[in-house]
Amino acid sequence: MLTSERDQLTENIAQWIDQYGGNRSALLPTLQEIQKRTGRITEYAMQVVADRLNIHPVEVYGVVSFYAFLDKKYKGKFVIRLCRTISCDMAGKDRVALQLQNDLGIKFGESSADGRFTLEWANCLGLCDHGPALLVNSQVFTHVTPEKVHDIIEGCRKAFGAHALQKEEVHIV
Repeated sequence: MLTSERDQLTENIAQWIDQYGGNRSALLPTLQEIQKRTGRITEYAMQVVADRLNIHPVEVYGVVSFYAFLDKKYKGKFVIRLCRTISCDMAGKDRVALQLQNDLGIKFGESSADGRFTLEWANCLGLCDHGPALLVNSQVFTHVTPEKVHDIIEGCRKAFGAHALQKEEVHIV
């Protein structure tokens, strides 16, 4: 990471912590902000957060490693999480999972080489009566079928293309 990127990240973290109250309660929303803006939470970022909140770095690491929505490794622009509860299993989750893997060319726990997609399991999305359910970033899809998977992925690809035309840079920190 370049020094200027580290300086910018340090400044951003300070702003987010202040924005979220400047105390220990700012930990989770600040980590979510880092994840959203940089695609992952590096050891450097965890150390800066710990220093700013005056807590031990292992506490920050514990939060990052506990929550599935936070990660130390880079995730794609579109994180697809498929519910794997018994309800979704009974509603056809396995066929949806296979279609996702085939269409994206990756397995669960992996990201596509182009950085667009990450495929993950979700232990429960709380939509047991609407399964199979999946989450693409923060958008919920219910009653998903293998046929719907293609449309969902194409929608993401179109959104990514429009996003790419805006020439917004994403720095991996």
